[in-house]
Amino acid sequence: MTHERIPARFEALDPRFAGIGGDRELRVLFDDGRWLEGPAYSPQGRFLLFSDIPNDRVLRYDEVSGAVHTWDARAGFTNGRTVDREGRFVQCEHGGRRVVRFEHDGSASVVADSYQGRRLNSPNDVVVHTDGSVWFTDPHYGIRNDYEGHRGDEEIGSRNVYRWSEDDGLVAASDALDGPNGLAFSPDGAFLYVSDSEHRSIVRFPVEGARLGEGSTFATADVIYDGLRIDTEGRVWAAAEDGVHVYHPDGEQLGRLAVPQVVSNLEFGGPQRNLLYLTATSRLYVLRVTVQGVSRMPSPSGAVRTAAR
Repeated sequence: MTHERIPARFEALDPRFAGIGGDRELRVLFDDGRWLEGPAYSPQGRFLLFSDIPNDRVLRYDEVSGAVHTWDARAGFTNGRTVDREGRFVQCEHGGRRVVRFEHDGSASVVADSYQGRRLNSPNDVVVHTDGSVWFTDPHYGIRNDYEGHRGDEEIGSRNVYRWSEDDGLVAASDALDGPNGLAFSPDGAFLYVSDSEHRSIVRFPVEGARLGEGSTFATADVIYDGLRIDTEGRVWAAAEDGVHVYHPDGEQLGRLAVPQVVSNLEFGGPQRNLLYLTATSRLYVLRVTVQGVSRMPSPSGAVRTAAR
């Protein structure tokens, strides 16, 4: 376990950034990754799962003890994950080209691995709507080469955002983006924000039942956006090459948290949802902030799976 600390630099770009900040230092919790991704927090177990994709492992950070250990040593080149309202982890696998949910008894259920008889590309990131439906992005990054998965062909012919539910099965919610990547719902679930890594933009879509309406550009920058999270005020927190960008719901950038490594993804954790976890290249960082992330409100009686697979 590392105890390194580095200065936390918040840069205000808009007066409305006033009051947004936190610790003066970023704490390094882990520093032995190759390309870290997919942080998701269990409020019941007070731990964080995150992926080291090229090393094909999932790691577990215990918020109480501070220990990090391998949760899964052969993880299918797992990328993004989330926790549903029952406290179950749902994650995207590049290697298996599928989305998997871990049940309370530890078993794995395949949510989706094909669309209209063709294999998915390489599911990247996933979120759960307030109605329980699972939404995920399916770009091609995990099949371009063997670094983050297995080299393969795109069989579907588009890189979609999908919605899955028990009632409707798998639906292509949108095929409008060339590089759909991170995604997050607005607090009321009326809009879905999706980063398009091919065009260095974040697009906001209205949610229209099982599909997305016409998207509009929410933000652009000279950096590639990756994972997204939302705070309780509806502000968008976007992982980027130069740190974390923070946007007002009207699309104006309020400020930035500078980070010395490329930030792939982020997650709000802790009992108050005000611990900001960052996966950034080889490191897992954390700092306490003055905002709260949107809670997924899992059932307090749900079981938590903590053992290695």
